[in-house]
Amino acid sequence: MNRARVAVVTGGNRGIGFEICRQLAGLGMRVVLTARNPDAARERAAALSPTGEVLPFPLDVTSTESVARLAEYVESQLGGADVLVNNAAIFPAEDHAHGSLTLPLGAVRTTFETNVFGPWALTQALVPGMQRRGYGRIVNMSSGLGGMSEMAGGFAGYRLSKAALNALTIILASDLRDGDVLVNALYPGWVQTDMGGPLAPRTPAQGADTAIYLATLPTGGPTGKLFRDREEVPW
Repeated sequence: MNRARVAVVTGGNRGIGFEICRQLAGLGMRVVLTARNPDAARERAAALSPTGEVLPFPLDVTSTESVARLAEYVESQLGGADVLVNNAAIFPAEDHAHGSLTLPLGAVRTTFETNVFGPWALTQALVPGMQRRGYGRIVNMSSGLGGMSEMAGGFAGYRLSKAALNALTIILASDLRDGDVLVNALYPGWVQTDMGGPLAPRTPAQGADTAIYLATLPTGGPTGKLFRDREEVPW
């Protein structure tokens, strides 16, 4: 391969996503840092410029047109994406305030648009190029709250969205099993981010570590699996 790998990271302007961008750039990849706010994308990409080539791009993962613009940019200007990290996610306030019997289903639909359909749309947009080039790594940021082996009450919309993302990971990996496009998910743990809060025990660097591992898997690496701290865990 004559060019640097190209990685697309959603929600790359803060928290774990920003740290993933920093580490991938440090490994020599060209990183497309995406965020809904164009100014935030530019500012955060500029903050990482000493560590490598980090390119800002505005992206709303819930918009078909926005996803299409990103795919066209990556293919025409950068030669295509080699790595996709589906990090962007939301955890609406309604999910904290209501149990499953009273949670407004509109809030659940909104959660699914970002947490499930967004990653799915991006995968559909970028994987054909990966297949043509014979290489790709897709990393889905999941959560222990979505694990069937850890499922409990509370946070129903977020839990269901991450459980669906887990299932999507398995389905995509099976559909792509005959090539070198690997699809995996991870649990980053409770991390000090805007979502996790300041009391979380893990740093963004710790939360990003397994994503970096999965984004750089060698040919023949695992696919359709779930990881925590670089170790496979039950769904």
